Amino acid sequence: MSGRSKRRRSSFEVSALSERGLTERQQRILFGVGTVLLVLLGGFGLTAIVSALGVSQPVPEQSTPDDALGLPRPDQYEAWVSPKLFAPIADRKADAVPLRAEEIFPTRTVKSGKLTLRLLGRRLDSACAPVMWGGGVLAKLAETGCTQAVRGLYLSSDRRYVAQYTLFNMASSKAADGFVQEMSSQYRGGGWVRSLESKAATFVTNGYTEASGHAMGHYAGFVWVGRADGQEATPKDDFVSLALSVRGGEKAIYRRVVAVSGPATPPAK
Repeated sequence: MSGRSKRRRSSFEVSALSERGLTERQQRILFGVGTVLLVLLGGFGLTAIVSALGVSQPVPEQSTPDDALGLPRPDQYEAWVSPKLFAPIADRKADAVPLRAEEIFPTRTVKSGKLTLRLLGRRLDSACAPVMWGGGVLAKLAETGCTQAVRGLYLSSDRRYVAQYTLFNMASSKAADGFVQEMSSQYRGGGWVRSLESKAATFVTNGYTEASGHAMGHYAGFVWVGRADGQEATPKDDFVSLALSVRGGEKAIYRRVVAVSGPATPPAK
């Protein structure tokens, strides 16, 4: 019989491992040592040995849902698309000057009726993905052309309320509109904005909070309000007034509209 005969496969030789380049000796080591570690470590040992021998393994799919990360998110959310007023800055090309943190949060305090909200911290990020969590949200955020995110965290003077305002610099009004609307389904478990860290106050995980998203031209702003103790709002808790006060930084966006289009022309008499 001409030619080489096929090599006889050993009882220790597995075709899948041979195809990955493991010799019969390596397979013996894998099964011998891996069996012991499998018993001791519940499967981790076998994976470690396979890796050590240079066998690549597929990355397992994430089985833990995003809302199991233990991160706070709102219980209620409303979305608002961009009004016609912001048409002059519907495209970032018309409003190319980057945002500054002090532009959106120029003062250390804002008023909400008799309450004073103190700015605990403000932060500008030149990448938007680190500002949010959740695979579904991050996938949608990647489609918006977002280049900046500005956050400011507030605590009321009576230490009863905590609030955060976040503004994203996106490529277009279409992107901003789509993203604030997309959050209407994503906030329930797909993901949300990350809270700024502060020792003075933070949003309570599993606590009750409310939020809304507002598109303004190529910007998307998110306001998030809750009680510092995480309890559900009562008739005495005026979240609407608190949210409007925190949105005071949006005056900077109105100024950008004027910078692009010029001051409004008074109506003819």
